[in-house]
Amino acid sequence: MRNHHEEDHDSREHHAERGGRRGGGRRQRFFGHGELRLVILDILSRSASHGYELIKEIESLTQGNYSPSPGVIYPTLDLLQDQGLIGVEEENGRKKISISEDGRRLHAENQQSLVDIRERLQARMVGCELRKNPQMKRALENFKAVLDLKVNQQAISEAQLKQIIAVIDRAAMEISQLD
Repeated sequence: MRNHHEEDHDSREHHAERGGRRGGGRRQRFFGHGELRLVILDILSRSASHGYELIKEIESLTQGNYSPSPGVIYPTLDLLQDQGLIGVEEENGRKKISISEDGRRLHAENQQSLVDIRERLQARMVGCELRKNPQMKRALENFKAVLDLKVNQQAISEAQLKQIIAVIDRAAMEISQLD
């Protein structure tokens, strides 16, 4: 049974993991429930690290599209330490974090989950790069602008709304069928 601290942390981690870009906009989740912990264990399985280095490694893993804040990393590290999955020792005034034997065991048991996370992140990075393409960006912004103008008109009829929905559905179907 999980204690209250774990439940509070999981809800904070869940909320905080939603972060993506800085500076507003729609924030998307980069990691599902508990995945950030696995990613941290994966990084630590290769070498001991410090909190800031973990942040930079995760930022690198997501090609700069997600950088977990200290308010996400350090509570997650506290939880991992509470669960006996990592060890923390002082080194030159900084906390050096290393994976424990229990952490290595959990890491080994979750290799398929880590493969799935990497594949999902890779696909997401391709999508992020595609949205940065100037022609794609222009097309998407044009689509949103035209849709906003049309749908926000006071005099739009039910028939026009159905036509708009049909056009969007057809476009989605055509895109999904591209080779």
